[in-house]
Amino acid sequence: MLYAVAIAAPGSMAGAKKESEGFLTQAPNAILIDADSGTVLFEKAADQLVAPASLLKLMTAEVVFNEIKEGNLKLDDEFIISERAWRKGGAPSGGSTMYAAIHSRIKVADLIKGVIIHSANDACIALAEGIAGNEESFARLMNGRAHEIGLTKSNFANPHGLPDPGNRMTPRELAKLAQHLIRTYPEFYKIYGQTEFTWNKIRQLNRNPLLAMNIGADGLKTGFTQEAGYNLVGSAVQNGLRLIVVVTGLKTAKDRADEAKKLLEWGFKGFESRPLFAEGQVVGDAKLYGGAQGSVPLVGNGPIQLMVPRTSSDKILARVVYSGPVQAPVRKGQPIGTLKVWRGESLTLEVPLQAAENVERGNLPRRAFDAASELVIGLIRASAAKI
Repeated sequence: MLYAVAIAAPGSMAGAKKESEGFLTQAPNAILIDADSGTVLFEKAADQLVAPASLLKLMTAEVVFNEIKEGNLKLDDEFIISERAWRKGGAPSGGSTMYAAIHSRIKVADLIKGVIIHSANDACIALAEGIAGNEESFARLMNGRAHEIGLTKSNFANPHGLPDPGNRMTPRELAKLAQHLIRTYPEFYKIYGQTEFTWNKIRQLNRNPLLAMNIGADGLKTGFTQEAGYNLVGSAVQNGLRLIVVVTGLKTAKDRADEAKKLLEWGFKGFESRPLFAEGQVVGDAKLYGGAQGSVPLVGNGPIQLMVPRTSSDKILARVVYSGPVQAPVRKGQPIGTLKVWRGESLTLEVPLQAAENVERGNLPRRAFDAASELVIGLIRASAAKI
């Protein structure tokens, strides 16, 4: 059964207003989040599945980074540019390419730079073929890995984002993926800020317009197809605060750059971080079944903070949500539930919660009491459902 327990959120304020007040965007779909806490500062149709175009290459890169992290791949490993990679993604294709020569052998480190800086389709295909044998098998790796990191709505049919009805992502999950890349692979994330890369004696500039705007931007990716329109996932840092922006479906490259920049500047100017719970502070309790005690305290993995407008009058509501009662025994650090925080009427923050301590199984009388209690509760629910 799903439990939702309202709790007192420190710093709650009276009044309420809509999430979108204070900013308008031309982008059909957009989201702005705080990279540290995950707080949503702005959203517009952020859960709509859209064609990601080359933004999909963020997931391609994640699979490659994870293969390296797991020891299955090395930066010095070399992959061949197959005829398929050359024709479909190389110079003859007319699309984004690093101009890799057919049948040449290229190190994984350089292919990664091709994907990130040049948005190179030939590099994507070479990595997919080198790691999984072909694009289709690599796409299955992408889908499996996406679910592992919590991207439950996204789907991938190829490693480069060229038009395919199987390529779909939501702006919210694109922001979540960007947050994951920044946190998990800092050594690779810095490549997203490199302004140029030369391969095969051809110098190409990074396609991300935010890098040249003097707003603290250091990544991530642009994308375009006729179906998708002009898309962008970007991140910038000012005064220690990192924000992630996603805009999709715009009509021109200028609109894409302008809307992303305006959203970032609005976020940096108008929001500040406020503490909700200190590191180790108990957020709430989850009911136990068959335990030595009736509940287990829950904490976050570190301090929990919320980004709010500097002049906010929003009401903050927090709930602990979990499936329960939780079966004992429970171990400290065991994932239990989620803290969900609303600002006004909008869900702006979700934080995983874990057990703060060990709780062993209870004695026989205790377990019998819990079983009888659950039986009575179940009968009451069944009777209520018939009314």
